[in-house]
Amino acid sequence: MLTGYYTPSPGGDTIFTIDPRPIKFGPGAINEIGADARGLGVSRVAVFTDKSVIELAPTQAAIAELKVAGVDRVVYDETTVEPTDQSFLAAAKFLQEGEFDGIISIGGGSVIDTAKAANLYATYPDDLLTYVNKPIGEGRPVPGSLLPHIACPTTSGTGSESTGVAVFDLLAQRVKTGISSKFLKPSLGVIDPEFTYTLPPLVTASTGFDVLTHAIESYTAIAFTRRSKPDHPTLRPPYQGANPHSDLGSLEAIRLGGEFLVRAVRSGDDCEARNAMMYAATMAGISFGNSGVHIPHAMSYSVAGMIRDYQPSGWPAGHALCPHGISVVVNAPAAFRFTGPAAPDRHLAAARALGVDVRDVSTDAAGAVLAERMSELMRVAGIPNGLEALNYTAGDIADLAGGAIQQQRLLSISPRQVSEQDLYALFEDAMRYW
Repeated sequence: MLTGYYTPSPGGDTIFTIDPRPIKFGPGAINEIGADARGLGVSRVAVFTDKSVIELAPTQAAIAELKVAGVDRVVYDETTVEPTDQSFLAAAKFLQEGEFDGIISIGGGSVIDTAKAANLYATYPDDLLTYVNKPIGEGRPVPGSLLPHIACPTTSGTGSESTGVAVFDLLAQRVKTGISSKFLKPSLGVIDPEFTYTLPPLVTASTGFDVLTHAIESYTAIAFTRRSKPDHPTLRPPYQGANPHSDLGSLEAIRLGGEFLVRAVRSGDDCEARNAMMYAATMAGISFGNSGVHIPHAMSYSVAGMIRDYQPSGWPAGHALCPHGISVVVNAPAAFRFTGPAAPDRHLAAARALGVDVRDVSTDAAGAVLAERMSELMRVAGIPNGLEALNYTAGDIADLAGGAIQQQRLLSISPRQVSEQDLYALFEDAMRYW
């Protein structure tokens, strides 16, 4: 029933679309991968992973299952954490030359996104920026369907197994950007929480806060009825704005994160908590893949793209990087303080789902209360204390804001319009929280 928040605006859209893909969830799900591949008609697969994940027992079990099922497989373990334009193209070259009829990705969001991009550029070769989102790329539509792709996430965070988005670092411009199309969505998501039982604390925290920010941004995004109606149905964007379908998954992901995230960070042996966070990631992925994310993610692209010398514990050593979840959540409290006045009821509902008693909280304080709860959870879970902890200074703010304002695909669905000057102030606020 489309009432209240979803009342159509003058000139706004009256339609939202739901384009889900099948999902298999549960401990041990990876052990059925051979039957899954055969069910998609696949006989020769490229297995995308990385050099850490390939050593995990569930990954080795999956490769063995493919052999038992009679599926020919070739492993590509050269994917990189926080992929780049160069790593995307290298993966596409491997896929194009291998005469494969299907893809399996086993890894975090970086691996799954690499497999998506390889699938695209191997199927429809073109200049890299052809399909990259405007204004950084040309933003041309993906021409059509791709090879069957089974995505098997090994972290509880990105939700990439449910979305049509692939994100990467464009090295020449020192900015993070992405490709967005329904054709990038994997054919099947196989979600096995057992992969997460051995994740170290900061990796668990980073991916878990990616879940929370996905879900809160999805829930507080501009309503789909406030987005302009497209000139043609095919031009309706993948990120459509908040809608009744996305609300359900977003709120449940927020609730699960509030209850289980800190527990999951504190103990890999807490299987209940780690299973719950894996399911939260799935729900958030389905939701934001339909409604979208806004300011924290737009800011994160600059934060990750401009990183100089931050090296987090639990990731490969030897080069600076800012994991996606950290680059997102360090902006979240500042962003939610800013967006609170535009959708106070939604911000209060998110705070309530995170366990805050909001009965006596005024709507004027909605954004601040949500921001305070996020900051508290970040501190307890060991997330870096704002941009200063990532070695950014006040002298970087202008460049950070300049990069973030380019992410109009995301900023356009913020519940509150944001200018480059606003982003400057938000990055100032995000420097330190406690």
